[in-house]
Amino acid sequence: METNYDIMIQGMADDLFHFLEKKEDAEDMARIRAAFEFAREAHRPQKRKSGEPYIIHPVNVARIVAEELELGADPVIAAFLHDVVEDTPYTIEDVRERFGDEVAFLVGVVTKEKKEKYVQSKQIDNFRQILASMQYDVRALLIKLADRLHNMRTLSSMRPDKQMKIAGETDYFYAPLANRLGLYHVKTELENLSFQYRCPREYAMLEKLLADEFEGLRPQIEAFTGKIEYILAERGIEARTEVRYRKPYSIWMKMHARGCDFAHVDTKYYIRVIYSNSANMSEKDTSLQIYSALTDFFKERPGSVSNYIDAPKENGYQSFQFRVLNDRGVWEEIHISSERMVRNGRLGCAAERTDENIKSWLNKFNEILKEVADHEEGLDFMEGVTSSFYYDDIMVFTPKGRGIILPKGATALDFAFEIHSHIGEHAHYARINGRLASVKTVLRRGDCVEIGTDDSTEPQPDWINHVSTYKARKFISSYLSHMPIPVYDRCPNCHPLPGDEVIGFRRPGYPVQVHKRNCPTAIRLASQNGDSIVAVDFEENPDFLYPVRISIRAIDRYHLLSDLVDCITEKLCLSMLGLRTETVDNIGICTIDFAVHSMRELQTAMDSIAAIPGVDEVQRIDIE
Repeated sequence: METNYDIMIQGMADDLFHFLEKKEDAEDMARIRAAFEFAREAHRPQKRKSGEPYIIHPVNVARIVAEELELGADPVIAAFLHDVVEDTPYTIEDVRERFGDEVAFLVGVVTKEKKEKYVQSKQIDNFRQILASMQYDVRALLIKLADRLHNMRTLSSMRPDKQMKIAGETDYFYAPLANRLGLYHVKTELENLSFQYRCPREYAMLEKLLADEFEGLRPQIEAFTGKIEYILAERGIEARTEVRYRKPYSIWMKMHARGCDFAHVDTKYYIRVIYSNSANMSEKDTSLQIYSALTDFFKERPGSVSNYIDAPKENGYQSFQFRVLNDRGVWEEIHISSERMVRNGRLGCAAERTDENIKSWLNKFNEILKEVADHEEGLDFMEGVTSSFYYDDIMVFTPKGRGIILPKGATALDFAFEIHSHIGEHAHYARINGRLASVKTVLRRGDCVEIGTDDSTEPQPDWINHVSTYKARKFISSYLSHMPIPVYDRCPNCHPLPGDEVIGFRRPGYPVQVHKRNCPTAIRLASQNGDSIVAVDFEENPDFLYPVRISIRAIDRYHLLSDLVDCITEKLCLSMLGLRTETVDNIGICTIDFAVHSMRELQTAMDSIAAIPGVDEVQRIDIE
């Protein structure tokens, strides 16, 4: 039987109008109905890939904006009209004339600009346009997310290559953006829809495994939640429970992060305890009351508490979380939340739409985006943006108690750059919870971090591998890009120094590689690729230091080690990189790593060490 689309579309619109009539006045309802009629007429000749009338898409986007994001009249109108300018003969001025400046602005933001030439690509320029709107109105982003959500829900009608393109954009940009805005439901659905179309076999396998496991666990879970409700009722605490099952994408991420199979992933679900907001008790006090009641009955897992009420996540998420042991010997994850926290977790930045709340969200985003836009040198624009929309974060503290929010996996170096770029640039060491540590140490939630600086310390090439935040990566990348680049590439086996007898080998597309003349690799290359040999002037450069290692053999005596260290660091002013020593039958054997500018400087150091009383032998050895 052929579908009567006119009746179906009108029914969908009437359902939306009925929903909106409960909160919008008659004037706005007239504008909303007019927007629907205008969009239906504008899109009348068009069909979706599925063969359905195109107007079905704008109607569904408007429903998401109204029902799932709980936005008002102008965003709903803009949702009806979001494709009119892009896909029909009507212009933005037509929209402005009929529905006003605010609707025209929202429609303009979500309309892809057509250009003869794009700065990077059509997709990235579209991302830039979307993000630029944030300095004016965050609602434009929410309409775009609603548009993407409905497109993902109906992606099955697309060709596989288009599915991959749209799913890739979603996973790379839109899902992290939804997370950053605090829209957990949107984020989760986008992630899983993207995963479903990118990796359909893995998705289907995990979906079945989860369904089978949850079906088997349902009686035990229901018994456990029933016990929680009984305990709280006995204490006179009004609360309800709900079980939140994690989705295939979340399980897939856990499996890859922990290097385990499905059977060994824990916390495939969590139990949420939700209470109504009380006029007589703060949310924190109510949460602690529930926590106390449950841990009086169940054994608590030590160290499992995460207090996101006092220290919300960067996107505003709040709850009180911990784990307790059930009667089957399994740790259950409990999240305690108020009804307000649950609503805010669903609606994110759209939840409390006061001027102050929206302004704080806009300022937070605009600081990040301005930082990215102003400093693109050395890093890709989208890498900077998406790294700022990280999925999870931690809060650490300065010694004075200032909270710093960083992405999970961030290091003390990230912390240093977050405090100030000068501190990051000269970060020499860290003290984490009072204990001396490397600046490359990964931080944990709640750490108290202090950074020690030294003006002689500068960013090193490997620092870029030990930072997560865009601010740190941007600074280090820019700094390294201005460092002088060696003309030659040193052989990784013989480690030649300026002043050694060397020979070079030309390599297409790479710098000339320099070898000692007695290097086995050089001898092999000379016999096989003699035509690639070139003369080189491998001269000393004050900007470059080369790591070297020497072995010292000496008669052990009092102060021998301090004399060796003093000779290198005080007399020769060289930085030691490593020191290993042992004494066997009064013979001291010491290996020292340090850095020099040339063979001449190394020879000077070896001669000076050889002159120390008791030293019998000094020789250079290869660094493996």
